[in-house]
Amino acid sequence: MKTKIACYLLVLFPLLNFAQLSSEEKQDKIDEIVNRIQLPEIPEVEVSILDYGAKPNSTKDSKKAFDKAIKALKKKGGGKLMVPKGEYQLEGPIHLISNMELHLAEGVLLNFGTNPKDYPMVLTSWEGTMLYNYSPLIYGKDLKNVAITGKGTINGNGKEFWQTWKSKEDPAKQKSREMNHNATPLKDRQFGEGSYLRPQLLQLVNSESILIEDIRIENAPFWCVHLLKCKSATLRGLSYDSHNSNNDGIDLEYTSDVLIENVTFDNGDDNVAIKAGRDDEGRANSATPSENIVMRNCLLKGLHAFVIGSEMSAGVRNVFVQNCKAHGYLKRGIYFKTNPDRGGYIKDIYIDDLKFDKTEDLFYITSYYHGEGEGYNSKISDIYINNITCKEATGTAVVIQGFKESKVENVQLSNIRVKKAANGMTITNTKGVLVDNLIIDDEAGIPTAAGKEIKK
Repeated sequence: MKTKIACYLLVLFPLLNFAQLSSEEKQDKIDEIVNRIQLPEIPEVEVSILDYGAKPNSTKDSKKAFDKAIKALKKKGGGKLMVPKGEYQLEGPIHLISNMELHLAEGVLLNFGTNPKDYPMVLTSWEGTMLYNYSPLIYGKDLKNVAITGKGTINGNGKEFWQTWKSKEDPAKQKSREMNHNATPLKDRQFGEGSYLRPQLLQLVNSESILIEDIRIENAPFWCVHLLKCKSATLRGLSYDSHNSNNDGIDLEYTSDVLIENVTFDNGDDNVAIKAGRDDEGRANSATPSENIVMRNCLLKGLHAFVIGSEMSAGVRNVFVQNCKAHGYLKRGIYFKTNPDRGGYIKDIYIDDLKFDKTEDLFYITSYYHGEGEGYNSKISDIYINNITCKEATGTAVVIQGFKESKVENVQLSNIRVKKAANGMTITNTKGVLVDNLIIDDEAGIPTAAGKEIKK
């Protein structure tokens, strides 16, 4: 179908029994998730980084000062580490502890160094495979009650150094995937020097009761904020200016009970990507899908706005996206991507009240991501998209691509308005797709009667 489409009710037969929730039921589920999320409880202890030897607005390395201050807080049972206004040079990572808040005052700039030898090996995940690699710039593992707050800025210096590793990463990346497929013991998955796998800017692993609020993220080496095997997290008021390769804004992996709100994105890849492990390893972790996630009231700008996948082998479910607005060009607005290497599922996804400017493709579900893989088709079902507007789709407004033997099922598109599109819809290998009030280009008017000049 091309432009000038007005579909007030289009059912691609056979129609299954849709489990669409009413507005009240949807809000009840959102409230249930949000009310279950626990904010961190931080002891009422404050220390200043200046008391441990940090020298703002100088070339002096403040890494040791942060280490000493965090060690002192640990002895006190936790507390708030205050970082006053100024620029701080850090030749190495900050490793957080439980019961700690890192507070970056307005006017703070944490400027991280670019010598890989300053970043020790830690347990992490790289594009969906668990392994040991360079420490993220800010890192925490097995934590409870952890917060990063304030109006300060974190600069990862990705463009100045780490970006050069992008062209060198493929051998290590492929090796990591072979280790995944071969169930190589985790202790033997040692990367680091010579592997060129860039570290994340901020990563928490196997942690809970998390707050990341108001900070600004710039120039990340790789993914910006990565929550891996975490639960009960609130991310709000963040802002971004990060445009290097793979600069996803927020990645949630094997993570549950998350609120993302009032975030201003401007990053070089996915704004939010929900993931759940890759391939064999991900499927083996099916007991820990990414689930119960709420995203609302965000400003979107980047390559893709809201993404699920492609690493989603443990499954993604119960996701609610509401009241977000994009500015500028996006390659894809809403993008679900998987392939026959993944397995797993995507289901029970509710997206409401999104506004887009210009996209290549507005809404894209594909089971053929990168055209690779075999043997493990993913199951995509129960997707509900309502009240979406878009000024222009230079590619296709709606694309849904399933497999003949594993169709995309139960997709409902309601009240979708695209002012201009090169192509309308491409829908293949689906079952139970309902399109209700989809308008592309101009809405059709009232038909006119045949003129008298027409003769029988």
